[in-house]
Amino acid sequence: MAQTQDLFIGVEESERAIFYKKTYTHVALAILLFVVVEYFLLQSETIVNFMLSLTQGYLWLLLLGGFWLATNFAENLAHKLDRNQQYIGLFVYVVAEAIIFVPILYIAINFSSPDVLQQAGMVTLFLFVGLSAVALLSKTDFSFLKSAITIGFFIALGLIVAGSLFGFNLGLWFSVGMVVLAAGTILYQTSKLKYEYQTDQYVGAAVGLFASFMILFWYILRIFMSRD
Repeated sequence: MAQTQDLFIGVEESERAIFYKKTYTHVALAILLFVVVEYFLLQSETIVNFMLSLTQGYLWLLLLGGFWLATNFAENLAHKLDRNQQYIGLFVYVVAEAIIFVPILYIAINFSSPDVLQQAGMVTLFLFVGLSAVALLSKTDFSFLKSAITIGFFIALGLIVAGSLFGFNLGLWFSVGMVVLAAGTILYQTSKLKYEYQTDQYVGAAVGLFASFMILFWYILRIFMSRD
């Protein structure tokens, strides 16, 4: 009986390890796809100028609203039972992220120091890997962060709306706060891998981690750009 139970536990742990591998492979592929899509978007002067024109006032809020609708639609698809729908959801999410990133990456490339993208990318990757390792290897269930993360994002959204409407800069400390919030989101999303997701839900899990990675990258990049 004990041998049967040990065998069952071993099989479950093996399946969970394969699930982790598939999830992080899809996260890596999503990041790679983001880089490719972003490269082609930045080659189009029309797209760049259009996106830059939407970065002021209520137009930026409309863009953020469209981004929110697109990513929610994509996330819902990524959690469907049909595998093809899951991959469509992942693709739509990556494209939406690439589009919203056009203005900040254009400014970073053309008006910041040459190595700012590399520095921000390396710091983001280091933090993402470190936080994921903490959540995976520790026995702590970080699902308790959900309420704090939700409240934090609503506060951040309110500040973004106020800043867009009234024209004030949220500043460095807002970006630092968002980095902390993104770090908490990575811990929470990684805990979901251990305690909530089934082993066949690696596409949906990858979408959540990819989204957290991109939020972290956005605000780390803003911090590095603020030095110039």
